[in-house]
Amino acid sequence: MPTYTLAQVSAHKTTASCWVIIRNKVYDVTDFLFDHPGGPQVIVDFGGQDATAAYVPIHPSDALDKNIAPEKHLGGLDEASIRELSQAKDNKVKTKDQLRVEEAGKNKPPLSRIINVRDMEETAKKILPYKAMAYYASAADDSITHIENARAFSRFFFHPRVMRAISGCDTSTTMLGYKTSIPVYISGSALARLGHPLGEVNLTRGAYKTSIIQMVSTNASLSYGRIASARGSPEQPIFFQLYKHKNDKTAAKRIREVEALGYKAIFLTVDALVPSNRELDTRAPHYLEDFESQGPNHGRNSQPEQGETEILGTAGGLIINNDVDMTWERTIPWIRSITKLPIVIKGIQCVADAVLAAEAGCEGIVLSNHGGRQLEYSLPPVEVLHKLRKERPDVFDKTEVYIDGGVRRGTDVLKALCLGAKTVGLGRAFLYAQSAYGEAGVIHLVRILQREIKFGMESLGVRSIDQLVPEMVERVNWQAAVASKL
Repeated sequence: MPTYTLAQVSAHKTTASCWVIIRNKVYDVTDFLFDHPGGPQVIVDFGGQDATAAYVPIHPSDALDKNIAPEKHLGGLDEASIRELSQAKDNKVKTKDQLRVEEAGKNKPPLSRIINVRDMEETAKKILPYKAMAYYASAADDSITHIENARAFSRFFFHPRVMRAISGCDTSTTMLGYKTSIPVYISGSALARLGHPLGEVNLTRGAYKTSIIQMVSTNASLSYGRIASARGSPEQPIFFQLYKHKNDKTAAKRIREVEALGYKAIFLTVDALVPSNRELDTRAPHYLEDFESQGPNHGRNSQPEQGETEILGTAGGLIINNDVDMTWERTIPWIRSITKLPIVIKGIQCVADAVLAAEAGCEGIVLSNHGGRQLEYSLPPVEVLHKLRKERPDVFDKTEVYIDGGVRRGTDVLKALCLGAKTVGLGRAFLYAQSAYGEAGVIHLVRILQREIKFGMESLGVRSIDQLVPEMVERVNWQAAVASKL
């Protein structure tokens, strides 16, 4: 295998010839520049340089093999260049944000002091790198939908039943026939390695040890194979969240790959086809620039800049190759022709589409607005669930109904189940848990939810999930008090 010096690599830093170094290996990425989901500039910025630190946290280990032709894997660095890079890494001055993260990590509370979902979120936000925090926490526009997703649960109150035997309360249920210890699953979320080096593996191992189900995102930061191999046993169920690629051959290859790896269902994402306006994520580079220089740098260039503001952020590039022309008539039959796996439509936001999904024979639907990260003012999923229960209760007999978005408490889970949801997904909460405490954080979060769900069931007068019925909840037309931190 040929070897190259840093000087040789540095000569290739334009769109005409662009090489990068990743893990001491040299790649010619020229032909891939304009196919890159995040656009060519983000690669050209690292042209002729070592891009390892920027590349590794957000790309699966097999991404280069899948996207760069074998002949463009040019070779490795020579020994002198490897030593030079290693020395430069050792001598590199840490950024203010890195120093902040180190200090926050030393002072984070012991896991035993994390007693609810909000505690986990608040702790993680303090110790995450700012870029990771901004990506995880960002929501669309003014974050109104994100806020209302959670607030909507406070408009539903219980009708508990008393004088009912509740010993032996069982919080377990099933999802597509697979047993789960609580009616909660890990919703598909991208880029877990932004928060922790093991990323999605923490989620997989935590799910196994607590007997819940993990959904893996198309945009996971580890390869689908690496995640599958982290399962505690081959029988551990994992589901796949599919962002369908606009190229059918690419999409079919991805579906066949995960099916061969043992994934048990396809969750087709339909509510995030185009990049949205997530301003916290978009502003992250600007914030970091000002933070590192100890103040705004707006006046450095007195000349007005030309061109549009870049709003893709970390998130935008992930979905830029999505199929924006999916239809009920074509897409569902096409997926059926590729795989025998059950199909769940993730991102239903109105009753009419829930009905169409059921009529299309889909095995499940997820009522979701993508965590408030896409269209501002899309209805909170629990409100859609309530409307579906009132207007088309027959849908619950035709397909399994799930919900995600805004869940913070075991009582939120129980309200959704009373209205007919089979299980409830949490995404950000598990990202925060694994970011702050790794696998142990995931396990702890499940235990918190299990405790709250069990208490809620006992207080409602039920022993099993199937005893939760619509008559146990009522939607009120007034807004409950905002929860306070005691």
